[in-house]
Amino acid sequence: MGRGRVQMKRIENPVHRQVTFCKRRAGLLKKAKELSVLCDAEIGVVIFSAHGKLYELATKGTMQELIERYGKYTGGPPADEPMVEPMQDAKKEIEMLKQEIEILQKGLRYMFGGGCEYMSLNELLVLEKHLEIWINHIRSTKMDIMFQEIQMLRNKEGIMKAANKCLQETIEENISYTDFTTMTTNMMHPLTIANNIF
Repeated sequence: MGRGRVQMKRIENPVHRQVTFCKRRAGLLKKAKELSVLCDAEIGVVIFSAHGKLYELATKGTMQELIERYGKYTGGPPADEPMVEPMQDAKKEIEMLKQEIEILQKGLRYMFGGGCEYMSLNELLVLEKHLEIWINHIRSTKMDIMFQEIQMLRNKEGIMKAANKCLQETIEENISYTDFTTMTTNMMHPLTIANNIF
């Protein structure tokens, strides 16, 4: 029985979304490697997760070399020249990060009872959002570790099966070559049975 057609829309369940991301990311990177090997292509893939984690693949050389080559090809600025960002954007970002850190520290104190601080509804919503992101990140990492452990166990199972098969073949060969002829002994007195027993 085949799978149903997947609807191209955002997955609402965060756990299912993370699992799908992990599986599809691995599939995409695998296909990129296969394309590089089969067609001798130079491929670079950059993926940012919803949590901001970077995943990248450069099949030949480094990602920096690929970006420089891309910049030369498209006529863009060289990668080693830093891009000048307006000061206002940097200041806004710094201010936002300071506020976010303050809310998170306040939330930690609130959760662990280190202070009798009051949190507003907006601060609690921001804290809840960050906790959900952290939980999803932890679950994703846990699932990656579990998948790696499952793969290791499967590899061990394959090795054990191969060793078992090899041992079984060795035992069968030894049984077929064993000669069950009568052995003579160096006993001085042969075994005699009294006639009155029979």
